Amino acid sequence: MGFFETVHNRTNTRSVKWDMRRAVFQSEDVLPMWVADMDFQVPQAVNDALIERAKHGIYGYTIINDDVKNPIINWVSKRHNWKIRKDWLSFSPGVVASLHMAVQAFTEPGDNILIQTPVYTPFYNVIETHDRKIVKNPLQKQGHYYQIDFADFEEKLKQGVSAFILCSPHNPVGRVWKKEELQEMARLCLKYDVLILSDEIHADLIYPGETHIPMASLSDDIAENTITFMSPSKTFNLAGLQASYIITSDKQKRKALNEQLEKQGHHMLNTMGNTAMEAAYRHGEEWLDELRNVLQNHKEYVISMLEEKTDVLTVTRSEGTYLLWIDCSKLELDSKALQKFMNETAKVGLNAGVNYGDEGALFMRMNIACPRETLEEGVKRLVNAVNNR
Repeated sequence: MGFFETVHNRTNTRSVKWDMRRAVFQSEDVLPMWVADMDFQVPQAVNDALIERAKHGIYGYTIINDDVKNPIINWVSKRHNWKIRKDWLSFSPGVVASLHMAVQAFTEPGDNILIQTPVYTPFYNVIETHDRKIVKNPLQKQGHYYQIDFADFEEKLKQGVSAFILCSPHNPVGRVWKKEELQEMARLCLKYDVLILSDEIHADLIYPGETHIPMASLSDDIAENTITFMSPSKTFNLAGLQASYIITSDKQKRKALNEQLEKQGHHMLNTMGNTAMEAAYRHGEEWLDELRNVLQNHKEYVISMLEEKTDVLTVTRSEGTYLLWIDCSKLELDSKALQKFMNETAKVGLNAGVNYGDEGALFMRMNIACPRETLEEGVKRLVNAVNNR
């Protein structure tokens, strides 16, 4: 059995995905295919590095030195064709924490912040928690694909927006933005003096044939107006180790962000997160390339099964992430009834689309980063429930 086919028992490991089934879905019988972590073990080199570090047995305050920074710089250069400098890097436990810091550092209470809905649920909290106002630029669904409404985008910026939180690649619709799309968003943000906060945590998880382009890599002017948030956590299944970094080329913005991080005590990494990030970026490339092929096969399997075996479920043609956005509108259920159907009838634990915005009310989000055996069981449950309803 291949590395990515091994089924690992994650119950009783304090796993949010598996050990919170009753709390989230009111049942232990639900097959969890929701929260965005993978049911795959990390690259062996990462485990080896963590074990070796644990042998030392002392876990004091840990510096982030060139042994960690250089692999990040090399990774971003090789995988994303973007030359960054060591002094552009800042660190925090996670991208969501970093976004909270950035919103506080660069906007004021009452300011408008734009997001492209349906979108990653913490974006809403990042804005509203700090008394900022959400402005929506809804993505336009065209068949199996989503596009940006640029006329609406400009109109919203024109009305007064302080910052734009970009999700790139986009969660949950799976778009990997093309160069022309990124350039136009950046052009309009520069025109209306809107800071770009670019969440690129899924940058490495793109399907073969696609290319992720960091927003800040497009030009120096765009870089100076962009703060980029990245992490190995989604790429290598390290979310529980809490390690992420921020790339800011503009000196003044970097200073303001670092001051905010220090105010909140978020400017250091834990010892194991530090160790895992270095090992993953030094030794994880072969593992990642194999993973991307596995996910591609999984995506094609889900699309073919749901669309050939049912007449009501269609899957957005995602270009990145291991999350599939499933259109369930033909079931003719409202969002609450749809969730109940998935939980109680299909017994598959998916993310409710309504949580990503009103535009997602009749959708569900499926995590396909699991062994094929698990994937097939989940798809079988969905198909049987839909066809026997």
